[in-house]
Amino acid sequence: MTAAGPHEPGSADVLVVGEALVDIVRTPDGRVSEHPGGSPANVALTLARLGRATRLLTRLGDDERGQAVAAHLAASGVVLAAGSIVSASTSTAAAQLDAAGGATYEFDLVWDLPVTSGQDARPLCLHTGSIAAVLEPGSAQVKRLVDAARPTSTISYDPNLRPALMGSPAQVRPVVEALVQVADVVKLSDEDASWLDPTVEPDDLAAGWLALGPAVVIVTRGGDGAKAWCAAGVVDVAGVAVQVADTVGAGDSFSGSLIDALWSRDLLGADRRSSLAAIDTGTLRAVVLHAISVSAITVSRPGADPPTRAELGA
Repeated sequence: MTAAGPHEPGSADVLVVGEALVDIVRTPDGRVSEHPGGSPANVALTLARLGRATRLLTRLGDDERGQAVAAHLAASGVVLAAGSIVSASTSTAAAQLDAAGGATYEFDLVWDLPVTSGQDARPLCLHTGSIAAVLEPGSAQVKRLVDAARPTSTISYDPNLRPALMGSPAQVRPVVEALVQVADVVKLSDEDASWLDPTVEPDDLAAGWLALGPAVVIVTRGGDGAKAWCAAGVVDVAGVAVQVADTVGAGDSFSGSLIDALWSRDLLGADRRSSLAAIDTGTLRAVVLHAISVSAITVSRPGADPPTRAELGA
C-alpha cells in the first residue's frame, strides 16, 4: 500500500467534520492522564499520519487544552479549517478504562459550528460522525455540509454512538439513517448496531443499511475483525492478534485508514461513485484488511496514537 495514486495529497484532500476534545483517561489503578481526542479528530489524525492532505472543521476553545489539541494535530499535518477556534472552553471526555483496556465515557461537551467553513470547498472525501452528527445545534450544520459536499465528494460516515449524549435509540436512529442514506461508505461497530436496534443482528442491520444507498457498509467487531457488505457480496476479515493497551481511537483509526485505502485505489470523489458502487469483494477485502492492520497498531499502544505510513512499512 502506498500513498501515491491518481489523486495526490495537495491536489485534493479529505475534510473531516466533527468534535475535537481532550480525553481525560482514568485507569483501573487510579492513574489519570490527558490526551487529545474526539472521534473525528482521531480520524483526521490517522489520515494525516498516513500522508493524506487532511483538514478538520471542529470546535476548539482558545484555552490551554485547545492549544494542546491544535498543536498535537498540527504536528501530524492536520490543518484546522477556519473558524475552528472559538472563545470558549475546550470540551472534554472522561474515559474510564476497565481491566481489558475498554473505555466508558462521560462528556463535558458543547457542539456548535460558529461558521460553516468548508461549505465552499471541494474535498475528495468528507468524513463525519459520532457526536457531531447527532448533537444539536451543530448536527444540523453538519448535515448541511454533507449535502453541499455530496455532488463533488465521497461521503464517509461512522455513527460511533455515544448513548450518554444522544438520547434513546428511537430518537437517534432517524438522524443516523438520514446520514446513512446520503453516505457512500458507512462503518459502525457491532456495539453501535446492538444499541441502535437490539432486536436484530448487526449483520441484518448492516445489510438493511446497504439497501438505503451506501456502496459499502462495514461492521467492526473489535479483536474479531470486521465484516463488509457491497453490491458484489459480503467479506468477513479476521482480526489481528495484538497485546491491547487500550481501545481508545481504534474505530477512528479504522475509519481513517479505510478512506486511505479507498484513496489508493482511486475510489474517492463523486466522479468515482459508480466505481465505488461496483467494488469487487477482493478489493473490499484488501481495503478492510488495511484498516484492521492500522487499528491493531493503534490498540497496541496507549491513547489514540495511530501509526504513520513509515510504521506500516509501505
